[in-house]
Amino acid sequence: MENTAILAPAAALVVWSIIMLFWMVFTRFPAMKAMRQASGKTGSVSASRPGGRGQDLEGRIPDHVNWKAHNFTHLMEQPTLFYATVLMLAIMGPTSDTVIAAWIYTGLRVVHSLWQALVNTIPVRLALFTAGTLALVYLALRALFLALA
Repeated sequence: MENTAILAPAAALVVWSIIMLFWMVFTRFPAMKAMRQASGKTGSVSASRPGGRGQDLEGRIPDHVNWKAHNFTHLMEQPTLFYATVLMLAIMGPTSDTVIAAWIYTGLRVVHSLWQALVNTIPVRLALFTAGTLALVYLALRALFLALA
């Protein structure tokens, strides 16, 4: 097995994260424009408050719009451990089980994103997150054992 085989699911997750970034932008900007028009103000949403952040929109634009931003933030959190683990495995030599686990993790993150962005019920989100975390734990332990061997 080529050492680069395990990099494909990581690259796919990066591409998915970029897709979520654009989805967030293309849903937030119209919502912010509608919020401005409803208030009768012109200019940017944050014109009265320089240095505003995305979380300042909580409660100001519809929740279903903010769900995309919440998920994008999540894609910048736990997956950083995934990327580091995948790089370690790529250096040490991945095995077919680690490549499969990496694809499982990536697939679960994509499904988690779609669920959070579109439906966002907590029990299902938690189940998807837990399953993905278990795949990540497996990858991390395999990386540890390979490093100690």
